[in-house]
Amino acid sequence: MVGTRLSVVERGKIEALWQQGLRIPQIAAAIGRDRTVVWRELTRNNSGRRAGPRHPGGSRSDHPGLGGVYRWSYSASLAQSKTILRRRRPKTRKLIPAFGGSRPMLGELVRQKLRQRWSPKQISSWLRLEYPDRPELQVSHETIYQAIFIQGRGSLRAEIARQDALRSGRTGRRPQSREAAAARSRKPWVVGFNISTRPAEAADRAVPGHWEGDLVIGARGSSAIVTLVERTTRFVMLGALPDGRTSPEVITVLATLMGRVPDQIRRSLTWDQGVELARHADFTLTTGCPVFFCDPHSPWQRGSNENTNGLLRQYFPRTSTNFREYTQDDLDAIARQLNTRPRQTLNWQNPTERLNELLVASTD
Repeated sequence: MVGTRLSVVERGKIEALWQQGLRIPQIAAAIGRDRTVVWRELTRNNSGRRAGPRHPGGSRSDHPGLGGVYRWSYSASLAQSKTILRRRRPKTRKLIPAFGGSRPMLGELVRQKLRQRWSPKQISSWLRLEYPDRPELQVSHETIYQAIFIQGRGSLRAEIARQDALRSGRTGRRPQSREAAAARSRKPWVVGFNISTRPAEAADRAVPGHWEGDLVIGARGSSAIVTLVERTTRFVMLGALPDGRTSPEVITVLATLMGRVPDQIRRSLTWDQGVELARHADFTLTTGCPVFFCDPHSPWQRGSNENTNGLLRQYFPRTSTNFREYTQDDLDAIARQLNTRPRQTLNWQNPTERLNELLVASTD
């Protein structure tokens, strides 16, 4: 019984024992409850002098010590009705309009950001920063999730095509590889350029200009795109590979993307040991940006890029995407969406804002 509400049966017993003249401790012992539970019930749900039996000791002159709640009547049916009324939540939902009503402004703001593929946590934090003095335009991420997933009239789920709880679409965790310490295979382009030789300043993310990169592969391995993310600001660039993912093609696209940023933001590039960067010396000669390679089976050494690739899967499903259908303009538009999302790791700034701040600071 501990921690549960009083039932109708228990209230009926309280009414009968109350009519017999038992005191609160005796009633509590009889129904197996703590005395404070019975006292709160009689204080909250008594019926005054209107209905139900009164306590015999409450009106007798030979019991001068009895008073307080003992003066009132108690009806089990009336007490149950009071409890049910208190449980109701008449307040309107923040995100779902009342029947026949117009959409609230907050609901429209949330819908817009969901269509831009922001997460509920990002939306909630952005609203607090954007409207600090308007609590009616603030909402918790949990409320947004409930509006998405609870089926019913007017739910966000019915108005938005699909918003997965997990951007990856997975329903469970993938086990960590137990081969992280496996011996490195013979890859001559890696020799002398292991991640252990990368400048130490890249590790703590304090100095901008250190990038992580990878390929995102389409359905059946028939197409791919280049992804780059800057470690300090999480700024993303995407590159189309319409002619395949051979080393010369990848190097050309990488050099073009790196040409978009100033020299001071091209300090290093970290990649896995894929053969697509076998000719990384050509990339370094063109851009002045050295390349370093992760250890085998160690994706966490490119953690920002792995996270970015996971975000991209909401745009490019693994089993159905043909990247040859996407132009460079298409990829740039998606990169802009990612770069204008607030990020918790950036104290809810977005990557574009953080990169601009660093560029302005470097010119002062």
